[in-house]
Amino acid sequence: MAVAATTALAAPLLLSASPATARSHDPAKDAAKDAAKLSRKLVREASAGDAYRHLEKFQAIADSASGNRAAGTLGHDASAAYVYSQLKKAGYQVSYDTFDITYIETLAEKLTVTAPTPRDVEIVAMSYTTSTKEGGIAADLAAVPVDATTGCEPADYAAGAFTGKIALIQRGGCDFATKQKEAAAAGAVAAVIYNNTAGSLNGTLGGPDAGKIPTGGITQAEGQALAAEAAKGAVKVSLDIRQLQEERTTRNVVAETKGGRADRTVMLGSHLDSVTEGPGINDNGSGSAGLLEVALKLAKTHEKPANKVRFAWWSAEELGLLGAEAYVNGLTAAQRADIALYLNFDMIASPNFAQFVYDGDDSDGAGAGPGPEGSAQLEKGITDFLDSRNVPHEGTDFDGRSDYGPFIDAGIPSGGTFTGAEGIKSEAQALKYGGEAGIAYDKCYHSACDDLSNINMKAFGINIGVIANAVGTYAHDLSSLTKPAAKAEAARIPLKGGKTGTVSHSRGHTPTA
Repeated sequence: MAVAATTALAAPLLLSASPATARSHDPAKDAAKDAAKLSRKLVREASAGDAYRHLEKFQAIADSASGNRAAGTLGHDASAAYVYSQLKKAGYQVSYDTFDITYIETLAEKLTVTAPTPRDVEIVAMSYTTSTKEGGIAADLAAVPVDATTGCEPADYAAGAFTGKIALIQRGGCDFATKQKEAAAAGAVAAVIYNNTAGSLNGTLGGPDAGKIPTGGITQAEGQALAAEAAKGAVKVSLDIRQLQEERTTRNVVAETKGGRADRTVMLGSHLDSVTEGPGINDNGSGSAGLLEVALKLAKTHEKPANKVRFAWWSAEELGLLGAEAYVNGLTAAQRADIALYLNFDMIASPNFAQFVYDGDDSDGAGAGPGPEGSAQLEKGITDFLDSRNVPHEGTDFDGRSDYGPFIDAGIPSGGTFTGAEGIKSEAQALKYGGEAGIAYDKCYHSACDDLSNINMKAFGINIGVIANAVGTYAHDLSSLTKPAAKAEAARIPLKGGKTGTVSHSRGHTPTA
């Protein structure tokens, strides 16, 4: 997908002028004043109440299209058409970027223990898994010994111990694809991977060619219980995992101002697709609606931004960031260099929310390292805005599970916000943000109940403010990206026993490991 080859439609002359003319001998001061004025205006005018109408539209689309808005479906196509039409009317240059995907739809996911203690265990099929026969398979469980790299190496599978059995493997140490591949090589007929932290496990094998044996994810508690049973004797189970996979096309929506310096492009994005299991109103109708509302409010100001502002609504994020990846891979080196920054907004209205800001400077010291140069300043820009409004916040790792990933890989400064997915809210976080400790930030994550009732309007409003402030600021002034940024102090919360520790939590979308 080359940018020059996209199909931009003609639009009104709104947003089409050149940068604001200097009013004094100090362009830097003028830029800062323009930025402050526009950001205040957008923050004041862009509201959760106004953005909610876009959520209502996404819900209506899902209701009319088999209950979801997944990439490669009519629901996503209609969502993209709605966003496109709104932006076109507002005067943006709008384009569709079309690319190919392997569409995935889970047809069956059931795990039943038949002996010694009969029960059903909730299991989630890994994306790109192979399928069992219809009706499933029956076999004994064989637990892989737990260490730092459980199930990642051939030596983890004792000779003959896994032949014809279903491998039970703890998460961690390598990606899911490697675990199921090694289990298959050891003779296992399927793999069940259990979480190494609280919460459900929604995983992906990474691509359509990765699947070797039927593979699904279960919770840590269920996995540990099964492993304990297997240590005492035979555990017999029935596993039915089937997944439709077929080649389809889908498309991103990209809109940009006609005016502004193209070599100082400010870019913001959110993914528009849902999973097939539900309408995806929080994940990620919330980010998509918030971004759309701010874009429309920017157009309504008739502002003439100094820098080009580009918005993107990605498809196929739920299949592995495919839309953002296709876009970035389609850029020339010069076009990548023109992008001054990328901000990502994914799940910004979780019902049991915490306010996470991507850790651009790696001050939390968790997971991946810092983002490309400028990411620390993007983090500071967001946290300064939240601090000015007395909104508590904490860092979240750049773990590669949302659409900032391809931009970071391309060396583009990145940041954004997130309010939590399947991770479990701590007692300290409940004190900090309200809500309920011991349950997920979004209990309807990747589920049918992720509908209009699954939106926290307070969180929605906070994060729309973040988007509005960023758009207003960077549309005129990029100077903060080159200013030294003091390393943010890691978010530290009291733990049991009076100790303190860096906040940790489970993040976002379908993980590969």
